[in-house]
Amino acid sequence: MCRRVSRISTFVYTYTSYRPAPRIPTTAYTPRNLRNTPKSAHAPRHLNQSSTGLVTVGILVAITIGGALLIPLTKSASSNRNQPRDTSEVSKTSASTFITLEMTPKMPPGRPGTLTPEQEVKLREFWAVTLRVFGVYEEPTAEEPNGATTPRASTTEPPETGGKKDKRKSRLHMFRKGKDKGTDSDSVSGTSTPSDLSQLSLADGEDKHGETKDFRAALASTKPDDLRKAFWSMVKHDHPDGLLLRFLRARKWDIEKALIMMISTMHWRAGEIHVDDDIIRRGEAAMLEQSKSDDPKLRKEGQDFLDQMRMGKSYLHGVDKEGRPICVVRVRFHRQGEQSEQSLERFTVYTIETARMLLRPPVDTATVIFDMTDFSMANMDYTPVKFMIKCFEANYPESLGAVLVHKSPWIFQGIWSIIRGWLDPVVAGKVHFTKNPDELEAFIPRKQIPKELGGDEDWSYKYVEADPAENAIQANIEPRDQLLAARSEIVRKYEGTILDWIRSAGKESADEKASSESVRVQRDALAEDLKKNYWELDPYLRARSYYDRTGVIQAGGVLDFYPSKEPPKAESAKPVLNKVETSPDDLD
Repeated sequence: MCRRVSRISTFVYTYTSYRPAPRIPTTAYTPRNLRNTPKSAHAPRHLNQSSTGLVTVGILVAITIGGALLIPLTKSASSNRNQPRDTSEVSKTSASTFITLEMTPKMPPGRPGTLTPEQEVKLREFWAVTLRVFGVYEEPTAEEPNGATTPRASTTEPPETGGKKDKRKSRLHMFRKGKDKGTDSDSVSGTSTPSDLSQLSLADGEDKHGETKDFRAALASTKPDDLRKAFWSMVKHDHPDGLLLRFLRARKWDIEKALIMMISTMHWRAGEIHVDDDIIRRGEAAMLEQSKSDDPKLRKEGQDFLDQMRMGKSYLHGVDKEGRPICVVRVRFHRQGEQSEQSLERFTVYTIETARMLLRPPVDTATVIFDMTDFSMANMDYTPVKFMIKCFEANYPESLGAVLVHKSPWIFQGIWSIIRGWLDPVVAGKVHFTKNPDELEAFIPRKQIPKELGGDEDWSYKYVEADPAENAIQANIEPRDQLLAARSEIVRKYEGTILDWIRSAGKESADEKASSESVRVQRDALAEDLKKNYWELDPYLRARSYYDRTGVIQAGGVLDFYPSKEPPKAESAKPVLNKVETSPDDLD
């Protein structure tokens, strides 16, 4: 009898202790909510809990006693109740949680195809602003109807502005002083924007990476059409809508802040770090050649880069339970001062850009493991840490899925308190600490964890040297230019669909909804064409990497995260007799 009462008590305690997760209110939580809340709602938490606890205990006792009295009456009703309970279904459900490669991840919210109506309006507004920056779209005047604007997607020179004093400034008057009441923009945005784009800025507390300075420098020194080319060069195989949405999500759907972030990123890529025309285009083979240079500075830069590749200071391998590519950073291999700051930055950007090649919708983020095995203070270097933080927070928004700090020693606690203060709260919230393979297994299946991290996968990083001739195809200019011309035409069509979408704003709701859906289908089809075109262009624009040589990245963008141990033989590019040193034009 006592045992039965005990079992019932355990069941009732478990049942009454369960509380479902609170529903998230539709309105944002602000301090103003607190001021409007009665004081009784802010009573000390332990007082509320104590009264609730008394009620719970009373109910618990009543049900326990009642259950004890009912047991003798129901004992003979069903003898099979004493049989062990079948938990196979529960086990199957629990096990399925840990199987990810056999399940297709769903498209997360805020991406192409999963936008709310409000987010659709935000994306349309962001496209309108972006195309004005590029000189492709001009806001209709009071004398012109909304649909009278002419697409300028195929132009290469900025539009004339009717003899105004400052042509550049007139093109940048892209925002009205305020928004008209009753418009979609007013209902969704809720903010007014200065009419002169060059006056946009971030508050001091929001601009820790100097985005406002880079934004204004880009507008002052770069022609609109060059900004347009830089943007489409940055798109690569991504969905153009998806790229814009990264910046919108990173800036909480604030169009002004998203624009500043995107333009400053383009300025950083093209004018400072030279991502597309140097780091990616020249790749590992160029560093191999540079390591043999007679110039001591060039030789050191090439050697420093290759040293990091050969030791596997960081490498990309496999996927986690969410299907996200994994980057492993082996912190013990870094020694402050061994490599120059420039080579460290080059290696970091090269790794991030290569990881971009491994992203396929619906997966658009990566997981980074900082392997802290054998970490000591000799491995600590704040300069590359700050650069990495800047990359992910300012230049590669919404790219981090999770950060796993694995086997960190006690001395890292003080270091982490410093680093955490530098991180955006959203990024800091993605950081998790793991001590052993069991904790790592919460994120990655054990069979996909390399043995050096305590898992079961029999794999280790071994660098495959670059072939000096593996990028000879880049000198074959004619087919490259044909593909670039085809891409320019796809871009022109894509921008045309965006202009149609912008012009449809403000029409009757039924017509606008149908038009928006039709334009979205067209954009998706053109985005697929852009992706196919990019992978045909890829050998001409991106040098072959370790991941191409080992079969992770294959022709046409096909991926194999766990290729065979014997790397496939790379197809030799057709040699060109008249080898000419060229730099590809910016993508149109």
